[in-house]
This record gives sequence, structure tokens and C-alpha cells, in this order.
Amino acid sequence: MPAHTADTPAPTASRRSAGGPLRGVQVAAVLSVVVLAWQFVTAGALLPRGGPLGAHAAGAIVLHVVLGLLTIATVLWARSARGPWWPAVVSAVVFVLSFLQAYAGEHGNLALHVPCAMLLTLGTVWVAAWSFGARGTARREVG
Repeated sequence: MPAHTADTPAPTASRRSAGGPLRGVQVAAVLSVVVLAWQFVTAGALLPRGGPLGAHAAGAIVLHVVLGLLTIATVLWARSARGPWWPAVVSAVVFVLSFLQAYAGEHGNLALHVPCAMLLTLGTVWVAAWSFGARGTARREVG
């Protein structure tokens, strides 16, 4: 490891420790986007004779799990990096919204189910995009 000079600041503990939680956010975000894509493919409204309902229902359960993991990962990242909490808040809102969306779908209320799906997608993709633009810490040291 090279010595740190006045021109190269020493890594801080938060910089070193934020990499793991950020990687967790990225993995959970990508998994969430992949499961959302699965949900769109298996959605009955997108297929001429209806989609595979069992596959769509199983995907909904997996979606709850990965969105829960995304929420946990964003909270861990915010705590370790002392970063902004908005990714954790967006993830938590999307996680809770996924249950409303699933309830609406199970009861045939597509007027609520489909817009909720759009909001889930928007929030999840937003957090995913942010996670790949984040540098591991929210605050950069000047100097």
C-alpha cells in the first residue's frame, strides 16, 4: 500500500467501510429490477391470453423479499457512510407499496395495481441508478 502524502489523503474509516454496504445496495437493487422485469413479463395484461398467474404470484413473493433486502441494505449504507437517508426512505416506501400493489392485484383492482407497479419500478430504478453513481460516501473530504 503506498504511503499517504499531503497530496493523497488517507482513507477514512467511513470510506473503507462503505464499500461493502454499497455493494449490498447494488446487488439488491439489480435483483429488484430483474424481478420487476419478470413481473412485467408474466403480467396477464401484457400477454394476449393472460399470463402465467402462478409465476406472477411467485414473482410477487420474491419481489417482497428483494425489496426488503434493498431497504435493509440502504439503511446499512446510510449508517456506515453517514450518507443521505433518502435512498433508504425511497426503498422503504417501495417495500411497503409492494404489499398494497400485491393486495390490489390479488383482488382484481387493476386501476390500483398497475399504477402501483409503475411507482415500484420508478422508485426501484431510481435507487439502483443512484447506487451505481454513489462513491461509497456521501460527503467528500476537501483538501
